[in-house]
Amino acid sequence: MTPFDFRPADRPTFYFIGVTTTKSSIMKVFPLWAQHLGLGDCPIRGIDCQWHDDPEVYRKIVNFLKKDELSQGALVTTHKLDLLKAARDLFDGLGPYARQLDEVSSISKRNGKLLGHAKDPITSGLSLDAFVPGDYWARTGGEICILGAGGSSLALTISLMQRPNEERPTKIHVTNRSEKRLAEMQKVHDEIAYPIPIEYRLCPTASENDQVVAQLKPHSLVINATGLGKDAPGSPLSEAAEFPENGLAWDFNYRGDLVFLDQARAQKEAKQLHVEDGWVYFIHGWTQVIAEVFDIDIPTSGPGFEELSRIAAETRRYSVSR
Repeated sequence: MTPFDFRPADRPTFYFIGVTTTKSSIMKVFPLWAQHLGLGDCPIRGIDCQWHDDPEVYRKIVNFLKKDELSQGALVTTHKLDLLKAARDLFDGLGPYARQLDEVSSISKRNGKLLGHAKDPITSGLSLDAFVPGDYWARTGGEICILGAGGSSLALTISLMQRPNEERPTKIHVTNRSEKRLAEMQKVHDEIAYPIPIEYRLCPTASENDQVVAQLKPHSLVINATGLGKDAPGSPLSEAAEFPENGLAWDFNYRGDLVFLDQARAQKEAKQLHVEDGWVYFIHGWTQVIAEVFDIDIPTSGPGFEELSRIAAETRRYSVSR
């Protein structure tokens, strides 16, 4: 059972549903963003749940958000798939991506109705574009290997399929330590006739992930889309993993022990790697949900976005833990 106390909000309040919410930079960033965006005295409260928690826990949280008048909405991480599966009937409406992906990362209210949206196809695409130029895949012939088959991974594959052929990788490899998530992802892809060659690999151990990464073409992108390194210690790869030559390494996480990033950085010079953490993903992920919950416009680039990034970076600079 979550330690959240479910006390009614005494003023407009925003929520973060995750695993280790108190460790997130958003707890320092959101109050500053709220002031900058003119949201007033609107605090953020974390709601921690266990990985794949009891469905009744998710239902209780969604019921609380729905019925508590001053609770404005929430961002959901880690539990996006499980929460919607447990509480779909409590939502009055779902956005198109939420219906397609069977997940919610944003919970908001409009005219007394509780709405769920999946923002990751948007935010993952924006974050990828921040460090991978549009012509990269056509120019290099690189592939993408996504370690982990959760909601964020599925969302990125949806984002990639919406791009022109020349802006897509030549192939996608998805690994996961349990077969269920892989099957769920493949089912979604089959229903939409997924246009990019994709291989689903059951890899219960880090050494099996190592083997998939070792077979990638040069210039390929390796992504840690698991909670390892943030919500749980470790990495989906072992210390023996070999990243692709002239490749890219992207960790969706930006805080925690970040072992995957350490592994990539150790090979940065030898392999000529570009190494990217999840900080820009963090910015896009939160600003997209805040815009939805508070029904405001937040730019995805340009001076307005850069100012929000600057405000967030100031808190990161003085943060002891990432």
